[in-house]
Amino acid sequence: MRLITDWHIHSKYSRACSRDLELPKIAAMCERKGIDVAATGDWTHPAWFEHLKTNLIESEPGLYRVGVSPVRFMLVTEVSQIYKKGDKTRRIHNLIFSPSLETCAKVNAELDRRGLNRKSDGRPIFGIESEELYKVLKSIDERIIVIPAHAWTPWYSVFGSKSGFDSIEECFGSMSPYIYAIETGLSSDPKMNWQISILDSVVMISNSDAHSPDKLGREANVFDLDAPSYDEFVRVLREQDRSKFLYTIEFFPEEGKYHLDGCANCLFSSTPAQTKKIGARCPTCKRPLTLGVEYRVNQLADRKAASVSNKIPYKSIVPLKELIADSVGVGVSSKTVSDLYLRLTDRVANEFSLMLDVPIAAIAAEDATVAEAVRRVREGRVHVVPGYDGIFGTIRAFSDDDRPKRAAQPKLL
Repeated sequence: MRLITDWHIHSKYSRACSRDLELPKIAAMCERKGIDVAATGDWTHPAWFEHLKTNLIESEPGLYRVGVSPVRFMLVTEVSQIYKKGDKTRRIHNLIFSPSLETCAKVNAELDRRGLNRKSDGRPIFGIESEELYKVLKSIDERIIVIPAHAWTPWYSVFGSKSGFDSIEECFGSMSPYIYAIETGLSSDPKMNWQISILDSVVMISNSDAHSPDKLGREANVFDLDAPSYDEFVRVLREQDRSKFLYTIEFFPEEGKYHLDGCANCLFSSTPAQTKKIGARCPTCKRPLTLGVEYRVNQLADRKAASVSNKIPYKSIVPLKELIADSVGVGVSSKTVSDLYLRLTDRVANEFSLMLDVPIAAIAAEDATVAEAVRRVREGRVHVVPGYDGIFGTIRAFSDDDRPKRAAQPKLL
């Protein structure tokens, strides 16, 4: 049975997140997106944890549901850690996977005992090293796992150019053997990570880091499991079981907002090679460039990705609303895009099925231009403007010159 998971989302209690991020609304959007298992997010936050305890019903071991929705939830949260190590201030984001609400309650109690503030934000900030935190978590429940979040983001990640490390071992020390996966983040894809041999011990996972329901499933993981459970998902990650972990669903990494190097203030971006030629400073304001994910990956790379085999594959897609906006030639937030998105996901299939599986002819029966856009994305024929320094890139199926002329669309019933 194919299961699509998104293990990194937030709640309405996280900073800069939508007030609509409540369990029933998350579950409804997951159904429309085609997500079978979603993270709860934010279970360290007192108010959100109460919401989880009130609304979640365990359906399978370590998996929970809300009401009659088929969507399952896993207890996964993100924490931010800021601490000094090796004469450098580290800013790391980690995902914590918990097997039960009871374990979450024990973790929260221990965080309170240590005086760590979990009330200020759904993604709390702790001044504790990653290795020490993982030891504490394992002492509470050995089934807990930690996965580094968006591993290459410059400012807050295990390998980030601003505050990260050069290896998993530098960050997690004696707990490194228990790091089974890293999250690639929107600005990198598995192929980029395959260039780094020290990452052969982990698998690559991909998640949305959604701050609103609309952003759920920007990236995801695809499994084939007949009897899903928390322990089975962890086993698949630990053993790198390619028979059960089928592939990840990825952004084109150029769309991520930290792919290239750049200076957002001056709207300047550069490739790693160009960055080196100009001394890594903005040619306009002369300030240091924010070194992006591609630059950082190149720093640690020790082989060509093409030489690597036996890795879990991936498929790159573009969010359906972005493709619709590209097809229609209007903004992604417009009512036209929203209406067409609802019509396609109501009448044809959920978003992931549309992007990955549904025959092009079936999509064309509803909208021929969108069908052609989906075809081009599946074939990797896209137009790319890379992101940098906090500015998202753009991936388009059509140029201004080759967008098909659209037929008049029927009104929604």
